[in-house]
Amino acid sequence: MTAAANQNGRRATASRRLERAGIRDVAAAAGVSITTVSDALNGKGRLPDETRSRVREVAERLGYRPSAAARTLRTGRSGLIGLTVTTYGEEPFTFTEFAYFAEMARAATSAALGRGYALVVLPASSRHDVWSNIALDGTVVIDPPDQDPLVTELYRSGVPVVSDGKPGNCPVTAWVDNDHEAAVLGILEHLSEAGARRIGLLTGTSTDTYTRLSTEAYLAWCDRVGQEPVYETYPAHDPAAGAVAADRLLARPDRPDAVYGLFDPNGTDLLAAARRYGLRVPEDLLLVCCSESDVYANTEPPITTLSLKPRRIGTTVVNLLIDAIEGVDAGSGSVPGRLFPPRYRTAGTGPPPGTLMPTELIVRASSQRRSPRTTISPPRPPGEV
Repeated sequence: MTAAANQNGRRATASRRLERAGIRDVAAAAGVSITTVSDALNGKGRLPDETRSRVREVAERLGYRPSAAARTLRTGRSGLIGLTVTTYGEEPFTFTEFAYFAEMARAATSAALGRGYALVVLPASSRHDVWSNIALDGTVVIDPPDQDPLVTELYRSGVPVVSDGKPGNCPVTAWVDNDHEAAVLGILEHLSEAGARRIGLLTGTSTDTYTRLSTEAYLAWCDRVGQEPVYETYPAHDPAAGAVAADRLLARPDRPDAVYGLFDPNGTDLLAAARRYGLRVPEDLLLVCCSESDVYANTEPPITTLSLKPRRIGTTVVNLLIDAIEGVDAGSGSVPGRLFPPRYRTAGTGPPPGTLMPTELIVRASSQRRSPRTTISPPRPPGEV
């Protein structure tokens, strides 16, 4: 074979590799009609699960991707969904510093791509006028505070909104959240069984339901068991404020002998504050914090964490949103047995449907069972031996 012929052969091969498989190719390979391929990939129709899975598997193997321009003309949808956090700080992407949001966004992106959509992470601050310039089919909003103006405006304009976090009085299409009351009560019981007699809380100042419901659950538990509440609040988006709040909590004359911190990096903040005051963990102080970070498995001692399962939540909110965008009803979509509201559902038609997801308490040495303490020594000033 000559060099020229060899080069031509390579070009032909490369050309074939660059050719995109079309919907007809997928239909032929899967042995189904073009309509069946379209329904399977778009979550429509009443197809057997086996057929839907086979079509998606063939499309993935052939590298088929639907034409964005053709889909826009056919459906009037852009194939873009937004994701934003409106609670944590004025800077547009402060939330990405938290492990929860990074895990959730990764899962949401994968779920969106799996259904032919692209996820766009957008700032919530009004200083960034980008929302009106991007044609979004729908939006996921994480932890919306009460009376969130962005959520209200999106909903009023007819854009489906699914929230990660049960909305207070925000109009959303649907929501996904954890049972924060049950999670907090489980942690308080765990600490009590480990010997704690005065349990404290580090919580936030925001009005999102995660913060509010968790704090209310703690206060209700204190009232039920007859313990005076011992807690400190701070703006959750400010890590420096969290360290100060942890120090304030352990410097109190009624210092707790166990603490639950709602945010990251409460665990390391409390551990550092305990060392400054000469408190041993877990002998003098039991610690639990809510975090998805692996760092707590390697602290000294390892710290017990509550996982909110953000990957599962990210996948669920995106599928809920796309089902709402595409008008999927019970029995015809990817989540059998659930009825999704129409795209332009308006406020006043009843509460939006919600889904509660499980949490997991990952128990480590910082909260392991110990003998009950009969006395609690006062805090020592930092640096005192």
